[in-house]
Amino acid sequence: MCTPEARVNAIAARLSAVGLTPRVTDHDTYTHIETEVPDQVPAESWREFLAALVAADWWGIAIGSRSGRTAWAAVNKETPATASTVRGHGHQP
Repeated sequence: MCTPEARVNAIAARLSAVGLTPRVTDHDTYTHIETEVPDQVPAESWREFLAALVAADWWGIAIGSRSGRTAWAAVNKETPATASTVRGHGHQP
């Protein structure tokens, strides 16, 4: 499994590759990645953009009336035992 730092770097690189400008902020227990999302995004870039976000532990897109769209992703600094633990999947009976 990749380290949290490697995951953050990969997410930021993927966002940069589609022409976005990610901002990385370090916090005590997680690292936050944020970028502005333009109004027009080509379909190919949109798919790569979403693939970058889903590689994070948490992510979302905030829509503001003045600020436009801002996408964010967060990666937990502690490496989880399994990816399903991070994503919140429960055990099936």
